[in-house]
Amino acid sequence: MKVAIQVPATMANLGCGFDCLGLALPIYNTVIVEETVMPGTGVEINIIDEKNQEKVANIPTDKNNIVYKAIELLYSYIGQAPDEMKITIKTQIPVARGLGSSASVIVGGLMAANELLQKPADTAVLLSIATEIEGHPDNITPAIVGGVTLSSWEEDGSVVYRKLPWHDDWKITVCIPDYELATEISRSVLPKEVSIKDAAYNLRKSAMFVEALHTHDGELLKMALKDKLHQPYRTKLVPGLSQIMENLRHTQGVLGCFLSGAGPAIGVISCGANIGEIKEIVSNTWGDINVNTQFYSLPLDCDGAKRIL
Repeated sequence: MKVAIQVPATMANLGCGFDCLGLALPIYNTVIVEETVMPGTGVEINIIDEKNQEKVANIPTDKNNIVYKAIELLYSYIGQAPDEMKITIKTQIPVARGLGSSASVIVGGLMAANELLQKPADTAVLLSIATEIEGHPDNITPAIVGGVTLSSWEEDGSVVYRKLPWHDDWKITVCIPDYELATEISRSVLPKEVSIKDAAYNLRKSAMFVEALHTHDGELLKMALKDKLHQPYRTKLVPGLSQIMENLRHTQGVLGCFLSGAGPAIGVISCGANIGEIKEIVSNTWGDINVNTQFYSLPLDCDGAKRIL
């Protein structure tokens, strides 16, 4: 039996919502899991860059691969161990850019294993297991259910989430620089404690963000897309970020700019106008420090991960 799961890219935090807000985009990784019938064949893992049609190096292709570990956890959940299998990961989502590449393959592996096992786990269980592996639900939740999500990893291990409304006239421009930034490095610069003043600031902005989405209030969204918990500390790891944000602040139609997840990709929300100007500002600012940029102007993926084979 062979199962293929297509999983969208995600952007997390969205400025104010550290580790709890995220959204899904129509850029996909596909995880294909096939149970092999020949005993003793073990586990075969192939990782293929779909754009270049070549194998990806420097990622484990044995049982240390994060997809296999996710599959193992689901089998363990029902008291079984995985059989011999072939795993193929086809990637479109850039790695180490803050676009949820690890979350996507975790989700893909879990959902493929769930299909092979005749669906013993519901969405709640998949969310819980995937978040346990990833460490936070902000990418995992939109990867599974799509759209814009607010999620909380509770003390009992469950994930409580809600999908938030989004408006078609709010466009997202994804700006991806040509260098990687490991999540571990990006997290290492965050303080272990923050002031009550900064925590209260983000609480206010998060409440504004949710209200702006429910009321389609662009001016309130402008106020909400700010942060004092993670972006100020990560700015030094993303050269040009402060200047890009300052330049975009004065651009007509721009509702806000945020660091995507741990970075270095940036998301810009606009009213749909001046997308060319947005790209030019970002391209020129990063170009001045010899950083090339790839752009996507995209709608949301509203459906999340799905079986395609």
